[in-house]
Amino acid sequence: MAKKLDLPFQAVHLADKNALVQLLLESKVVIHAAGPFSATARQMIEACLVTKSHYIDITGEWPVYEYARSKSKEAMDVGIMLLPGAGFDVVPSDCLALHLKNLLPDATSLELAFTSKNSSVSRGTAKTMIEGAPDGQRYRIDHELARKSLGTSIKEIDFGDFKQTCVGISWGDISTAYASTGIPTIEVFTGAPLKQINKLKWMGKLSFMLKWPFVQNYLKNQVDKRPAGPDAERRKKGEAWFWGKVSDGIVSMEARLKTPEGYTLTAMTTTAIARNIVDGNYKPGYQTPGTAYGEKFITDFPGVGSFF
Repeated sequence: MAKKLDLPFQAVHLADKNALVQLLLESKVVIHAAGPFSATARQMIEACLVTKSHYIDITGEWPVYEYARSKSKEAMDVGIMLLPGAGFDVVPSDCLALHLKNLLPDATSLELAFTSKNSSVSRGTAKTMIEGAPDGQRYRIDHELARKSLGTSIKEIDFGDFKQTCVGISWGDISTAYASTGIPTIEVFTGAPLKQINKLKWMGKLSFMLKWPFVQNYLKNQVDKRPAGPDAERRKKGEAWFWGKVSDGIVSMEARLKTPEGYTLTAMTTTAIARNIVDGNYKPGYQTPGTAYGEKFITDFPGVGSFF
C-alpha cells in the first residue's frame, strides 16, 4: 500500500517488541489495522504503553475491548488514550447506544442491530467470526458476559426503510456499549438471510468440530480466496442501517441511524479520531467512541443523518 501511494514505510514483526517500540517512539498516535486483532492488538497496545503513543484500532472483537479496558489505569498513568473500535465497529453503534441511554437513563436492557446493502464482510471480520464460532454467541446479562448456541436468537427488526430478519452475534458492543452506558443486559444482532441463519444453527450444533485446528485453517483459507474488499463503485453505493432499543422493564424506546458502508465509514471515523488526538482532543485511559466524543460524534460525518 505504501509503495502504491508513494509513502515511506517500515516493517517490523509484532513479536519483536524492541523493534516495535523503536518504530513507535516518534509516533503520537497509532491506527492499528492488522486483523484478526486477537493475534495482534495485545502486542501493539503494550508497545504503545511503553512509547506513550495513543492507540486506536478498527476491531470489532469484544475480547480486545476487554483487554484494552484492563489496561486503562496504565494508559492513564502515561497519559495516553486507548480507543479500540474507531471504525464501523463500533463508532455508529456506540453513539447510538449512548443516545438511547440518554433518552432512558434508567434502562436495564439494550438491544442493537445493524445491516447493510451493497457491502460485504471483510476478510478480517470473517476470520474473527470463524475463530469465535466454537464459543457460541456471546451477550451480556446482569453485567456478566454469557453465551448461547449460535442461531438461537432470531428476531425481525424494523430499520425504518424496511424490516429484516436478524440473528444474534458476538459483537464488540457487548463490551463497548456496556462501558459507555453501564446498561447491564446487552445483545447484538445483524441482518442475515435464512440460508445464513440455518448455517449458523448447524455451526452451533457442530461447535465441537470448529475447535479443531485443521477445520479452522480450512475455513480461513476459504476466506482468503475471497476478494480483499468491495471496489470503489460498490463502496460508493453501499449503505448501512443501525437500530437500537432500550427498556427499563416498563418503558421502551427505539432509535435508528443510517450511514455509508463499513469501509468508507471506517476511513472517515478513524482519521477523524486520529486528528482529534493530534490536536489534543482526547481523554487518557480506555475510552469508547461515545465516552471520548459523545453521542453526536457520528452525526457529523458525510452521509450520516441524525438519529431517527
